[in-house]
Amino acid sequence: MATLLHIDSSVFPTEASASRAVTEAFRKHWEEQHPQGTVVYRDLAAEPVPHITADAHLAGFVPESAHTPEQAALFAERVKLIEELEQADAILIGAPMYNYTIPSTLKAWLDNVILMGRTGGENPSAKGTPVTVVASRGGSYAPGTPREGYEYVQNYLEAVLAGGLGLDLEFIVPELTMASQNPAMADLVPLAEASRDRAFEAAATRARQLAERVAA
Repeated sequence: MATLLHIDSSVFPTEASASRAVTEAFRKHWEEQHPQGTVVYRDLAAEPVPHITADAHLAGFVPESAHTPEQAALFAERVKLIEELEQADAILIGAPMYNYTIPSTLKAWLDNVILMGRTGGENPSAKGTPVTVVASRGGSYAPGTPREGYEYVQNYLEAVLAGGLGLDLEFIVPELTMASQNPAMADLVPLAEASRDRAFEAAATRARQLAERVAA
């Protein structure tokens, strides 16, 4: 049975979150293809994972037999997150842009699952697993726009997910999501609506393609 690891990090509920709305659509199409499959869901806003500590970090570099009780407990939590990553046939991440980058809760999850010599390094344990990131943002940071240089979501996640973990990465980018709420962006509402439509279409297409890929 296929397993999808679905992670949301928006602080807003689905009706007020572009990233959650699109990841929900992706998941719906995925489940239609894999009704008997498994979805492992983590809502990092509702149940954040702990930020990495010295004990949790150092535990990854010493034998488990040498762990202190504190290190053993924290490392067990890291291993649980790592195994969810390794056992997934596909990964779906909602990554809204907050202050030009990803939510701190998503960064905490990444810090826990990146373990050199296992998920990171020369032969990453989840290498090749397809990951779809819904990188929503209130404005536009696309190449050629005035704020292109402030884009630290796709650039960062490209380096970490593809470069560090060896995952097969694809982005879906709903942009200008604040246009309907910001009077100064009123002229951009048609572009925002078009971007949203493309995002939902891309989510449906990507979910079906990955479902077929996993089943092959």
